[in-house]
Amino acid sequence: MSDTDVSVPIKKQSRIQVRNRKRIMDAALIVFSENGYRGATLDQIAAESGLSKPNILYYFEGKQNIHLALLSQLMSAWLAPLDALDPDGEPLEELLSYMQRKLAMSRQYPRESRLFANEILQGAPRITPHLQERLKPLFEEKAQVIQVWIDQGKLALVDPQHLLFSIWATTQHYADFETQINILLPKDTSVGADAAIFLHQIYDRLLKV
Repeated sequence: MSDTDVSVPIKKQSRIQVRNRKRIMDAALIVFSENGYRGATLDQIAAESGLSKPNILYYFEGKQNIHLALLSQLMSAWLAPLDALDPDGEPLEELLSYMQRKLAMSRQYPRESRLFANEILQGAPRITPHLQERLKPLFEEKAQVIQVWIDQGKLALVDPQHLLFSIWATTQHYADFETQINILLPKDTSVGADAAIFLHQIYDRLLKV
């Protein structure tokens, strides 16, 4: 090994540093999801987190770095349900389970869903590399899995890519348009349970041979 091959050990963060980074990320998620990237400011994030602006800049170089960290973290979680689609599983059951996992995530993490939607609506200026390098290969792989199931006669004839778009649209609607849903439906409506039943019925009828 040459003198230039010496690896530099990564300094472990202290408990306070880990805690403060989480406070900043949690606060930024609220601020970005409510105001969008352009409307969000470091002052708002500082106020929400209870930390000073200089303290925030100690952990992140600026607003864009915080936003990128959130999007990267979100992308990993957002891809997990699609990644879990099992090529060896029962096709209809796999797709219905995927739809239910996406719906559960949208209902459980509405701010994260709106953060992602806002970024896409702006043309994905900060997350495009993630979409190209992480989402696109997985999307193509799973679309091919669905196509194989269709060719084997295990699913109805549908376009696999647009099927995935449809699942994303219908499930994330319950997060991205939550305010509208709450206005339109009666106050005592069990939105999550009703949506799960309704979407299951739709995709079961659409996909069953």
